Amino acid sequence: MIRPIVLYGSPILRQKAAPVDLADPALPQLIEDLWDTMYNAEGVGLAAPQIGVSKQAFVIDAKALQEPDEPPFRGVFLNPKILQAEPACVPHEEGCLSLPGLRERIYRPAAITVAYYDEKGQLQEKKLSGIVARIFQHEYDHLLGQLFIDYLSPLKKQLIRPKLREIQQGLIEAAYPTLYAV
Repeated sequence: MIRPIVLYGSPILRQKAAPVDLADPALPQLIEDLWDTMYNAEGVGLAAPQIGVSKQAFVIDAKALQEPDEPPFRGVFLNPKILQAEPACVPHEEGCLSLPGLRERIYRPAAITVAYYDEKGQLQEKKLSGIVARIFQHEYDHLLGQLFIDYLSPLKKQLIRPKLREIQQGLIEAAYPTLYAV
């Protein structure tokens, strides 16, 4: 089921998400809703808080941003943790479905080692790099109540303040269903 995406200004986007109960009978529906909503909005990742559910779950399908020779990366990430991050950070322009129309250059570690449970409840550990590592970190931040704009300098934050106000006040249009407060 396609759910509305919660927009900037909603308190749920600033809350630390609770761990997922892997035995929760509602979990398969949550995962399905994340996929449906992400694909409908033409995103590459979506976290549960973005659809109004404060749980540690997100989905990624990085194929649209990966190099043609890379194997497509797609997965469900439950109760994830970043175990290690390379000290070297690289810049890349990021956007967010909860902040429509806003894109900014953000520095993040180029490679990370992560642990998480997949949709079958199996514990996984992987080393991620490049665009896949970036998407994972972006979605992981949602579970911590953080947004990509939190990495901007004070001057840059000042410059985007009018755009953030427009999003908060519902004065923007997105090509997908949105919700202004949860």
